[in-house]
Amino acid sequence: MAFDVFGTSDAVPRTPAALLLAANAGSPCQFGPLGTPLMLEEAVDRTLCEHPKTREAWANVKVQAATVGIAKAAYLPSVTGAWQDVRDNQVTDVTGHPALSSANRSMIQTESVSLNWVLFDFGGRNAALRNAQQLLAAARANQDAILQEVFATVATDYYAAQAAAGKLAAARETEQIAHDSFVAASARVRNGVAAITDQLQAQTSYAQATYNRAKAEGDLSTALGTLASDMNLSPAEPIAIPGVAAGVSADQDFIDSAAALIDEAERTHPSVAAARAQLEAAVAKEDQIRAEGLPTISLVGKYSRNNQPAALGLGEPPFPATGHDWYIGVQIQIPLFEGFGRTYQIREAHAQAEVQQYTLDEARRQVGLDVWKSYQALQTDTRNVANTAALLQIAEQSFNAAKHRYTAGVGNILELLNAQSSLADAARQRIQALTDWRAARLQLAAKIGRLGIPDLHRISTE
Repeated sequence: MAFDVFGTSDAVPRTPAALLLAANAGSPCQFGPLGTPLMLEEAVDRTLCEHPKTREAWANVKVQAATVGIAKAAYLPSVTGAWQDVRDNQVTDVTGHPALSSANRSMIQTESVSLNWVLFDFGGRNAALRNAQQLLAAARANQDAILQEVFATVATDYYAAQAAAGKLAAARETEQIAHDSFVAASARVRNGVAAITDQLQAQTSYAQATYNRAKAEGDLSTALGTLASDMNLSPAEPIAIPGVAAGVSADQDFIDSAAALIDEAERTHPSVAAARAQLEAAVAKEDQIRAEGLPTISLVGKYSRNNQPAALGLGEPPFPATGHDWYIGVQIQIPLFEGFGRTYQIREAHAQAEVQQYTLDEARRQVGLDVWKSYQALQTDTRNVANTAALLQIAEQSFNAAKHRYTAGVGNILELLNAQSSLADAARQRIQALTDWRAARLQLAAKIGRLGIPDLHRISTE
């Protein structure tokens, strides 16, 4: 690659995920086989590095960095060299005067060098550079926003896969419990101490549990395929993930008020920063278009040499010769009339700046709303972690009591099946509450714009 004289590559992250993974040791964005089991941090690393959206955002940063280099190059002179080697045939036929006729054939070489250096342009180049720099800032902020978005997406999908795995385990346990209840009811029917309806109801419950287990298996396969796709792998890629931790205790890390979090997000969120930079770029573009309609002062120069033969007169044979031509001076270009196009270009640029102002306002509004929704969801999910723990404990006690009563012959099958169904529901709700709380924490961090790898360690160890 050509030498980067302006150092624009310094503004481009080394990898698509460098903005979030800069602190990671080792070789970033270089992976071997999938871990067994696949941990959340590895899934996030792979997704941030390999997802097409993060790579597209990275490429856009490269484009804008190169644009900054182009804008800086406008401050330097342009030097153009030309070389020409032609066969020149000059034939003159003078009617009635053959002595004056001539036929000259020669090889002519011409070399020239020209210089053009804009010295003053009423701020046009400066406005163009500001525009390019702001667009670069917008591209970097947009890359950060996309990384935050993809980070939250893969984490949510990972937790969804964990939830699906947990629900499958619960469904299998429920299926086994239903099978045991069916066996117990069948034994009571055989012994003549229960009606055949007990066996049929228990068998129905067992069949429903088998159906739910099969559906849970399909849901897990779908969730794992989604997670593999996040990492830009085939959905059929086999993935093993650890189970949902049962001992999670929901904390109150985000103890700031919703208003404070919204205020922070509206000031610092990457999407807001990108919109703000786009607005500054649009303002600079308007200044650039205005300046392009003003005079420019340039230093110009040229030197050329050729070996065009010279003749003393018509009909005379040519003689070898060498010609030289050079000049240096100042050139002033003044746009006098452009068909009123400049006026409408300025109007267009001003309108684009207005559009970007409204885009910035919308970005702030959307960020504030997203933070509010995520904050409320986290508060709800935090409470439900404790609620579902209590619910599961009560459901287990209720089922054990119903099972004991039915085995002792003092309970009925409906009481047992209802307790069995309540226990299955409580187990599913507990698993969902744990995964929802984890996902809600990451979603809130993403909406605020401060999601990072440390959040994964903090959540996984709680």
